[in-house]
Amino acid sequence: MAVLGIRTGDALVNDVLGKGVPVENIYFTGFSQGACLALEFVTRNADKYGGVAVFSGGLIGDKISAENYKGDFKGTPIFIGTSDPDPHIPVERVHATTNILRKMNAAVTEKVYSNMGHTINQDEIENANRVVFNVP
Repeated sequence: MAVLGIRTGDALVNDVLGKGVPVENIYFTGFSQGACLALEFVTRNADKYGGVAVFSGGLIGDKISAENYKGDFKGTPIFIGTSDPDPHIPVERVHATTNILRKMNAAVTEKVYSNMGHTINQDEIENANRVVFNVP
């Protein structure tokens, strides 16, 4: 399923780029599986995107290895919000994802909410808007 999502992401980004939209005006967002897929796609295709805002997600796989991800985000702003605990995404996976993104020069803001559950809260939306979309 992840491979199909990556191919779909490739096709979508190539289509948008082909229509003249610069890569720095492309944004990604997702929740849960959508967050995982968005993170996996951008980390395998690092570039200076407009930004990434994900909620309850991390890189995909039983184990994640930094050597699977190469490239430079050139300061792309990324917001990752999650709960500790989250029944689907272990907080350790979120931390590992953040570390890989930072090593690839992403400007990551990670926010962990205590006992929030597998959902999105208003504070996450406000943080994502501020960090990724420059909304005051």
